[in-house]
Amino acid sequence: MKRPAPTDAPWMVLIGPAGTGKTTLGQEIARRAQRTFVDLDAAADEYYAQVGWSIARLRERIATVGRLAAETEWEGARAHAVARVVADRPDAVIALGAGHTTYTDPVHLADVRTVLGHCRHVVRVLPSPDREISLTLLRQRCTATKGQSWITDGHDFLGQWLDDPGARQLATRTIYTEKETPAQTAARLIRYT
Repeated sequence: MKRPAPTDAPWMVLIGPAGTGKTTLGQEIARRAQRTFVDLDAAADEYYAQVGWSIARLRERIATVGRLAAETEWEGARAHAVARVVADRPDAVIALGAGHTTYTDPVHLADVRTVLGHCRHVVRVLPSPDREISLTLLRQRCTATKGQSWITDGHDFLGQWLDDPGARQLATRTIYTEKETPAQTAARLIRYT
């Protein structure tokens, strides 16, 4: 679903589970389209602080209540960060970390849906249309590059992010990178804009 192009919204927003290559792809798209690139995971600290959160506080809460409960507590800060980066970075290419599009609280999901509803291109990036292939590839990539399998306290965060219907609803398009290089995927995405 293509949306009208507002003049004060990001040019493209990339979403998807951890390990899909949103940052690498976003950098390539921004370079080719001569736009600014923003990785929300790298820029979000100032936005979290505006609502009393920080990565240090998240780590504290994980140690106290466990990862799953802490992620739920942190949802409001993540939704706030999405709203702020979209407002602050018109005409940019933005990569949203996986947690910035997955919410258990329907209010936070609705808020993010409203914010991203102003963005013409919200692209969900996945390795494959086959769930098991995607999950296997994402787990391999995350383990190799981040030392993280995303299975914590018995909960599979990669599976959650991959299966989340809310994240699917946020996207205007899903793109499968399969065996493409980031340059090939970027060229394909730019052709569709």
